[in-house]
Amino acid sequence: MSNETIGSVEVVSETWLWLIVGLVAGALAAAFFTREYQLKERKMGQSGSLTAISSDAINFLELFSNAGIVVDQSGRVVSATPSANEMGLVEFGKMTFAELNELAAKVRRTASQITEDFVLDRGANQQKLFVTARAVLLSDQNIMIAVEDRTELKRLEDTRRDFVANVSHELKTPISSIGLLSEAIQNATDEPEMLRKFAGNLQRESKRLGALVQDIIQLSKVQSADLNRRKEELDLAGLVIEAVELNQNLADSRGIKISLDAPEGILVHGDREVLITAVKNLIENAISYSPDGSQVGIGVRALTDFAEVVVTDQGVGIPVEDQERIFERFYRVDSSRSRDTGGTGLGLSLVKHAAISHGGEVLVFSRPGLGSTFSLRLPSSSQTPTDRTSETE
Repeated sequence: MSNETIGSVEVVSETWLWLIVGLVAGALAAAFFTREYQLKERKMGQSGSLTAISSDAINFLELFSNAGIVVDQSGRVVSATPSANEMGLVEFGKMTFAELNELAAKVRRTASQITEDFVLDRGANQQKLFVTARAVLLSDQNIMIAVEDRTELKRLEDTRRDFVANVSHELKTPISSIGLLSEAIQNATDEPEMLRKFAGNLQRESKRLGALVQDIIQLSKVQSADLNRRKEELDLAGLVIEAVELNQNLADSRGIKISLDAPEGILVHGDREVLITAVKNLIENAISYSPDGSQVGIGVRALTDFAEVVVTDQGVGIPVEDQERIFERFYRVDSSRSRDTGGTGLGLSLVKHAAISHGGEVLVFSRPGLGSTFSLRLPSSSQTPTDRTSETE
């Protein structure tokens, strides 16, 4: 090969080498400026104005599982997590609640980290937010605020406190009655008629106390985390038949006829004891609030995705305004009637929790004077039901 040819090859090789170096350098420069542009975009915030904010602050903000906000010295939001926007804490580049703005101002004055609890009012049509806010001054003079939504925890705590208070009140009544009746029996030893009367009342109050304790235990089981481990495949007809048998004495004492239509082969996956108790409570309610000599109808059917137990009575019915509350613990439409029937006020609450814990629901249709129909719906397996119809009196 001639020297001239060799020289040409060297020139071409050197040209390609510089071309490759130039492309690499260009790619690195592009990546650098792209990153800078992304940082600037995030600094802009919703206000549209650029404010200095460190990339460390941005990266840290992205780690927040709760709502996080960074504001500059003028109070403009320069960065916020999606949850902060979803909670309505940020709007048009500003924090929407005066409480959070005042917290930021306090941190800037004191240059210290501050944690405070707030109740944020989002307006008449929206639920109030119970939050814990922590704010700190950053090295770039911006302020970072972390907001933890404690609304659900507050609701659960209120429910627990109300439940304890209600249980204490409900237990107090029969316990006090038992104490008074025991004292009356001691003072009536020479009066056989009064002794029998007090003894009967004592027995009634002790049964009421026992039923209340049993319902509390059952409700605790339904809400237990161990419920899933006790679930098995069950034939819904067998559960309903057993629940009817548990209520047969009550029905017989009132002369109430139970009409049952329970086809076999409709399968559900659930806890046997909890579901029997739930169906038993629906039937017991229907019997207790129906007039003597009437009829209670019970049906089991398979829907597209659910198995359904329907209990219909010929009772006094439930006003529309009370129908949403009847599933609350200890709520009674007619307290005096509940005392007469021995109701604890926990039966329908247990039914609701049983339905929810099994992935189902409980529905009610009722009108005063026309009776009530309760439907317990549970997820079902595919099956071909076999009719099983009976009527007991």
